[in-house]
Amino acid sequence: MKMRKSLLSAMGIAVLAMASCGENNNSKQTPEGSMATKNSNITPDKPETASDTIRIEIHANDRMEYDKNILRVKAGQTVILTLKHVGKMPETAMGHNWVLLQKGVDKPSFAEAAVNAKDNNYIPIDHDYQIIANTEMLGGGESSTIIFKAPEKNIYDFICSFPGHYVKMKGKFVVE
Repeated sequence: MKMRKSLLSAMGIAVLAMASCGENNNSKQTPEGSMATKNSNITPDKPETASDTIRIEIHANDRMEYDKNILRVKAGQTVILTLKHVGKMPETAMGHNWVLLQKGVDKPSFAEAAVNAKDNNYIPIDHDYQIIANTEMLGGGESSTIIFKAPEKNIYDFICSFPGHYVKMKGKFVVE
């Protein structure tokens, strides 16, 4: 897979550790407390500052809803995004993720491909080039944190790729 899909690099881990000092901000926090990290495209070209970084928290529930449908960031900012599944249903029945799509991706076509990617948490491997960043698939009570660089100025779509969810669970990622 592409470098973007690899686990956090040593620099990404350092940035995450520094950014989360004093907070409990695990990447995938299950009720049992296990953790996983995913999708970092942080580059070590310059030190991070507070204005270079934005933290975003978005909630998903058992009614197939995100609590936010517009997210605003600045081009090039390091985005630390946490998705929390605040519902109670398990991943197999009401799983949620957050997928930021490249500009111009046809959401219905992407979602159709995702249906056949159950073994990869509904992220179609052959459509990897259409994804900027994504969280893991979560069940009720779980959370996932990802770190990525905001793309260039534009308006991008984000969706949940669990089968059928993209119709309701979608929003705009506005990069200014």
